Amino acid sequence: MDLTVEQLLREKKDFLELNLLTENGQLGRVIPNNEIHRPGLALAGFTRRFAHKRTQVLGETELAFLADKSPAERRHMVENLLDFEIPCIVVTKGIDPPSELIELANLKGVPVLQTYLTTTDFISRLSAYLDSHFSPSVTIHGTLVDVYGVGLLYTGKSGIGKSECALDLVERGHRLVADDMVKLSRRTPEVVVGSGSELLGHHMEIRGVGIIDVEKLFGIRCIRLQKRVEVEVRLVPWEEAEEYERLGIEDKFTRILGVEIPVVVVPLSPGKNITVISEVIAMNHMLKIYGHNPAQEFSRRLSEELTRRSLTAEYLESDYE
Repeated sequence: MDLTVEQLLREKKDFLELNLLTENGQLGRVIPNNEIHRPGLALAGFTRRFAHKRTQVLGETELAFLADKSPAERRHMVENLLDFEIPCIVVTKGIDPPSELIELANLKGVPVLQTYLTTTDFISRLSAYLDSHFSPSVTIHGTLVDVYGVGLLYTGKSGIGKSECALDLVERGHRLVADDMVKLSRRTPEVVVGSGSELLGHHMEIRGVGIIDVEKLFGIRCIRLQKRVEVEVRLVPWEEAEEYERLGIEDKFTRILGVEIPVVVVPLSPGKNITVISEVIAMNHMLKIYGHNPAQEFSRRLSEELTRRSLTAEYLESDYE
């Protein structure tokens, strides 16, 4: 999704403490990616590997370097920099940039912004915003609940009971993130974060009852705006002929936006307490995170016991004394 300098100013002007130093006509410039660059080497004349398609940040060091030069040298350095198609330039710490920069940026159509934040603080805030904006995302039909701090993403065909399960979990003190439509974004190569639709908020459809507002019914403590997806709980109807996992020795995984996520398939039948099962799934996941796998440890103990009994039986068969 493209991001313009105008949109950045509109959405994050206060958060990033930004103000525009050049003319308004350049605000349509596109910021093509989430990368940020400090062009110290480019100012010094080495432009062979200049990452010009990134947002350029001039901190106190770069501006002090320019201030030490004569007006002619400074103008030449800025011209070399602006010969490239730069999305925008941000000057940090509230420092007034050289007049040559503003003049030439207006001629080249490059927006120059100023922030009163320190360079480190500004880059940290801008990186978080750009990472979120450019992260791959997809919207799926499901329900996301925070259970004991573990993000459980419920999937399954419509009407199978995802919302009812989430409602029961909320009533037991867990937190709803999203119901029906879950927006998933990959924030890092290994992290997928889910959030709700802005339109739906924390409303939930319960068949036979209608639309309910979870936040109004249960309070602010029962909702979350976003949560990392850590386990997919796939709800399926019980089928007699189907074989389901009994031991759980081998973990199963699915891929969401290229990220490997553990998946637990839960067959539903009348009387099954899916809420308690969900709490067990969350706690069992945390045990695995801390290096404790109950199924594998049970299998290991069982193998050791069978081996011990076999050796004992062989010894007793050969013992005639």
